[in-house]
Formats: sequence, structure tokens, C-alpha cells
Amino acid sequence: MIYRELPREEYEDLASRILYEDNHLLVVNKKVGEIVQGDKTGDEPLSEKYKAFIARRDAKPGQVFVGLPHRLDRPVSGITVLAKTSKALERLNAMFRESGVHKFYWALVCSAPLAEEGHLEDLMWRNEKQNKSYVCRPGAARKDAKLAKLNYRQIAKTDRYWLVEVELLTGRHHQIRCQLSHMGCPIKGDLKYGAPRSNPDGGISLHARRITFLHPVKKVPLTVEAPVPSTWKGI
Repeated sequence: MIYRELPREEYEDLASRILYEDNHLLVVNKKVGEIVQGDKTGDEPLSEKYKAFIARRDAKPGQVFVGLPHRLDRPVSGITVLAKTSKALERLNAMFRESGVHKFYWALVCSAPLAEEGHLEDLMWRNEKQNKSYVCRPGAARKDAKLAKLNYRQIAKTDRYWLVEVELLTGRHHQIRCQLSHMGCPIKGDLKYGAPRSNPDGGISLHARRITFLHPVKKVPLTVEAPVPSTWKGI
């Protein structure tokens, strides 16, 4: 297998974004606008970038294995877990599916939460054509609706925005974006869910900040944290 030659700047950038690595795992800090898995745009996904990176760094002549046990939306930044072995991928898939991974996100929201901390439970449904999720109106539950749960707490504020930490308890489509917007706190830059203006980079101010899980092979607790993008001034 021949992977593309990475320019020096891109190689160094990919290296600088590695948060944790061993023989089984590669945890990296995804940028706004990157895709983690191939889609109809044809843009190179993060998984393929790191295949090329590992092939060059480790001088691997054959195929590099990089599996993807979870995904982040394109406009979101932060922690992305990649598997370097099929054993790790299989076990991580099960852990993400069975809520064995504890995920914490930071979100800059456009309005102050009514309470500084709380728990949200909503029935949500997904509109495939719009690629958007909605909270069911009271008394109007749908058969395709799923329960969405999260905890949140306000941890800081700027002149115009509030920083909220979210503990994600379920993994629904656009869950954090939808539930925070429904609460009256749309995420900065998230036009789809009610933000008044876009961000200059086209992304939204939602960042996968911290993740905790049991190492799929070593069976020891592992916590990884990702620094927020440089555009989050004052946070």
C-alpha cells in the first residue's frame, strides 16, 4: 500500500495533535472542518491522514490499520479516538455502543442557562432530509423518537458567551446542539440550531474536551483531555 507523501507542515501538524498513543490506540485533537470518515464530499478523512502519517513516521511498507470506533460532526472539534489494531477496534466499538465511554464536551452558548447546572432529558427525532434533530413537543411523541440525556454546568463566561460543560449520557444525532438550543442556549456559530451568526471558520463552538474509558487491551483507566481551539479567546 502506498500512501500519499505528507508535506512537512502537515506532518508536523498531525504529530502535534496526538494526545495519546500506544500500540493499540491513537487519540487525536480534531480540527473544525475535518471529517473523520469518508463522505460524499470526497475530502480526505482524518483516519486516512493518520494512516499516511504513521506510514511515513514508522517507515511501514505495507498497509496501516486505523479503525474508527466513533465520530465527531464536521463543524465540531476535539478528541477523536482511533484504533490501531482490529482487537482494539472491536472492543472500543462495544464500549461506545454500551456507554462504557464517558464523554465531556465544552460549548460556548449564546444565552445564559436558566440554571447554572442541570440535567436534560428529551425525546428527540431526526429529520433525515434536513440532517437535523428536533425535540418532540409535549404530548406529540413520535414512534421514531429516542430518549436523549445529558448533564450540564456553567463553568465560565465572557462578555458575550457562556461556557458550559456537558456530560453526554446518550449518543443521539446532534444531541448536544439540539438539546442546548431547545433549552434556549444555542451554540455559538450553530446557525442550524438557532445561533444568530456564523463563526469565521464555518464551524461551531462545540469541543470534545475530555474522555475517560477503560483501555480496551491493557484494562487500565485512561483519561485524555484536548485543548480548545485557539479561536476560543479568553477561555
